[in-house]
Amino acid sequence: MAVHPSNLRGAVFALAAFGIYATHDVVIKFLGSDYTSFQIIFFSGLLGFPLVSLMLMSDRSDGNLIPRHPWWSLLRSVTAVTTGAAGFYAFSVLPLAQTYAILFAMPLLITILAIPMLGEKVGIRRGIAVFIGMVGVLIVLRPGSADLSLGHLAALGAAVTGAINSLIVRKIGSEERAVVLMLYPMLASVFATGAMMPFVYVPMPIEHLGLMGVIAGLGFIAALLIIRAYRTAPAVIVAPMQYSQIIWAAVYGTLFFNESVDSWTVAGTTIIICSGIYIVLREGTAEVSKNSPVLSNKSRAETGLMPRISLLLRRDERHGQ
Repeated sequence: MAVHPSNLRGAVFALAAFGIYATHDVVIKFLGSDYTSFQIIFFSGLLGFPLVSLMLMSDRSDGNLIPRHPWWSLLRSVTAVTTGAAGFYAFSVLPLAQTYAILFAMPLLITILAIPMLGEKVGIRRGIAVFIGMVGVLIVLRPGSADLSLGHLAALGAAVTGAINSLIVRKIGSEERAVVLMLYPMLASVFATGAMMPFVYVPMPIEHLGLMGVIAGLGFIAALLIIRAYRTAPAVIVAPMQYSQIIWAAVYGTLFFNESVDSWTVAGTTIIICSGIYIVLREGTAEVSKNSPVLSNKSRAETGLMPRISLLLRRDERHGQ
């Protein structure tokens, strides 16, 4: 059966985006050996804010910047900052492939948490897929046979808070302005990490400050490519492309950090990816999922540095109406 050209183009855009995101994470890991995740987030967020502001200024829909759901918006801002700090720390101290493997559990967690948060009904098939995926996470972590570090806990925490963040957007997104949902986590990220600077700041040479800007620039370019991908192909084609990051992780880890991927990580990651893809495909069937919580999550775990892809797409759709 022939592949539709638009689907192929969408997949290529997504693969390029996630390759750039992987490069973005390599820079984070490199800087993480000298600076805390708070300092990396603060400066990369500060340097990226002009780029993001141009996106936000293009929103000409009527309304103010006061959230209609202030407590959900506050929780979303907190989870974005927490996800960024925990995720950046995990990239700094864990092998790249292992960090990705744990973060890949986010769709599994979204599926579970969508039950109480969205009233989603999860059938036996998706339930089994989640269970098998969690077994894959345990295989990667190997509790009892391998030392679990703060980095492992940080990666798990980032997956949990990232899942909560995604579901909050799904819960209140139809009632809040897209610009409000995008702006508050970014401001919270800059202000919260800025408040930490007197305690964690380490002087930086100009080249390291430049790399902070590289993180912001790569994140911006990757976001634009993912937007293009979702405009070109359906979500069931684009969403699974995120798992290509594990290939980049293996390559970059070997080339730059002398990391090797052990057989347990390969086995566990394979199980997690297969479970995640199955959940995506099941949600793509209209009669299976009322909310499609995983498919509606078009971003990586939100860190507050870039607006969510789903919100940018929603804003553009409303402008086009």
